[in-house]
Formats: sequence, C-alpha cells, structure tokens
Amino acid sequence: MSKIRFHKLAALVVLVAFAAWMGTGEFSSVGSAQTKPDEKPAQAAEQPKAPLRTVMVVAPPRVEHARAIRISGQTEAEKRATLATRAAGIIAELPVKQGDHIKQGDLILMLDAEEKAAAVETAKAVLSQRKAEWEAAQKLTKAGSAAKLTGDIAWSNYQTAQSQLQASEAELSRNQVKAPFNGVVDRVSVELGSSVAQGGEVATILSLDPILAKGEISERDLRYVKIGDEADVSLINGEVVKGKVRYISRDATAKTRTFPIEIAVPNKDNAIPAGMTAEITVRANPTDAVVLPRSVVTLGQNGDLGIRAIDAASKVVFFPIDLVDDTQKGLVLGGIPADAKVIIAGQDLVKEGDEVQAQVADEAALKKLAESAAGTQ
Repeated sequence: MSKIRFHKLAALVVLVAFAAWMGTGEFSSVGSAQTKPDEKPAQAAEQPKAPLRTVMVVAPPRVEHARAIRISGQTEAEKRATLATRAAGIIAELPVKQGDHIKQGDLILMLDAEEKAAAVETAKAVLSQRKAEWEAAQKLTKAGSAAKLTGDIAWSNYQTAQSQLQASEAELSRNQVKAPFNGVVDRVSVELGSSVAQGGEVATILSLDPILAKGEISERDLRYVKIGDEADVSLINGEVVKGKVRYISRDATAKTRTFPIEIAVPNKDNAIPAGMTAEITVRANPTDAVVLPRSVVTLGQNGDLGIRAIDAASKVVFFPIDLVDDTQKGLVLGGIPADAKVIIAGQDLVKEGDEVQAQVADEAALKKLAESAAGTQ
C-alpha cells in the first residue's frame, strides 16, 4: 500500500511541475535555445575598413587677371584696289613701278590721247574768248550802249564754253588712271608702249597703314570683347605688335558659328605685309581667378574639364573650370570658390564623393604657387 501511495505522489509532483512549465510559456526543442523577444540576433563580425586615400591639397592664391582670348588669323591690307582703264589705247606714260609709295591722285598710267588733249586746249581757248565777250557786254549794258539781250547772249555763250571744256577734260581723263588712295604699288601688269583694251587691268595698289589682323572669335568668347579693346598680334616671324579692335561682325559664319573680327595695327613704314600668319590675343577686363599647374586639371564624371577639391567633410568635390589664360607660370582659372582646397596630387586616383585623408602641401609647393600667381599679375 505504501508503495502505491509513493507512485501516486510522484505522479502528482510530475503533473504539478508540468503545469508550472506550461505556465511559463517557454517551449523549446531538446538541444535548442529560443531567443527571447527583447533580445537581438547576434551581429556578424564587422569587416575592417579600408584605409583612406591620402591626397595633397592647397588653398591657391587669388589673382585679378585679364582674360586672354586667342584667335588665329592673318594680316590683310586695309584697302586693296585693282586699277583698270576706262578706254582703249596705247600706253604713253607709266610713271610708277612695283613697290613705289604713292598718294591719292598720283598718275599711274596715261594712254596716248593727242586728239583729246588738243580738244581740251581748244576748249580752254574758246572759254577764254567767251569770257571776254561776256565781260565786254556787261560794260556796254551798264553804259546803255547795248541792249540787255546782248549781255544775256554773251552769258549763255560763256556757260556753253565752260560745259564744253568740262566735257573735253572728262574725255581726256578717261585715258588716265590715278591712285584712289595713299598706298603702295603692289603689282604693275602692263608695259610702256603696249596696247590695252577698255577695262584692262593695269596695276594693283594696297593701303597698309594701318595693317589689319583678321580672324574669327567664338560665340563663347564674343561677350568679353568690344570695339576699342587693345590686342597683341604675334606674327609668324616672331614680332609682336599692338593694335585695337576695330570691327566685330554681328553675323556668325554659318559653318563655324564664329564671328569675324578685325584688329587695326599701326604700320607707317609698311613693314608688315599682307597675308602673314598671326595669332591675335585680346585682353578683356580683369576677373577673379587662381593660378594652378596644368597637372591639376582632370576630367569629371560627365567629361567636363575641371579640378577636384575637398569639402569640410573631407569628401571629394568637382568644380568645372573657366580658362582665363594659359601662361608660362601655369593656368589661370576662374570658377573656383574662394574657400576651395584644391587637390594637387592624387586627384586622378579619387572620384567625387570619396572620403579622403587631406595633407596640406609642403612649403616648397606653396612657395611655387605664390611665385606663379605673382608672375601672372
């Protein structure tokens, strides 16, 4: 009996324990552990971060620099004239030769015109006679010795003689070729004594003072240039002369979308010939810029030319540049903020948005930049 009671008591204990376990609400399979609701899963082991790339930066000095707009072109004569005869005939006079300096109105060529010259002399004589007759008629009319009609007829004859002289001189002038402006004889196409037809070419003259340097300016640079701006003209022979912008076309060339421009250069001794290759540099108003070595310029993600810098969070940023000038000391660049820390070493190894370790350029690099900035002002 005691043995049966023991088994009943044991069963009761097991039942109570089971009921208590059920009351806890915790269930798990044998050999497993259940994560509590307020517990987070174990975190995976963190991967070690790659070390930041080191770049060298500098705050470049600011300068006020005149924008340089460079244009390829060539020299041309201010005026060019191909002279031709207005009548046919034999060349009787040819007082000029190639290279002669002439003035407006100088005789270039004279055709044989004996009959026309004689007609002019005759017309002069007739005019002189008619003038005397008119003066005599005036005196007689005032004295009452002749009717007013006599004076009127004398006046009409005098006017007719003047017209005849003018016509004779005009006909004679058709046998002459004269210089239309001051210049130099560039070419003589005929010989003394030869025959020429009406409209035949006889000579070419050029006006070379001032000489013109002509080129075409891009539509991007057009806004920076105006009439009267000074310009440097570098000739192919190494000579550099100064001039001023005289003309800017307001109509773009259809194929190139560029605008013709002319620079007038003083050339009193005609030393600069027409047709010489030249590079024109127009200086616009000064603008705020920085001077940096050519090596800092790189391509952005969109293919734009610019420079890379770092912001306050040590992340890489990109600034497109405006090329103000290209000097022996370096590039003069606009469009860069005043507080920009420009990357001068390592810029091609990073991209926009990268976090980097910035190292300030050493004293030698800073000194070189300062000297470059001073040399461009």
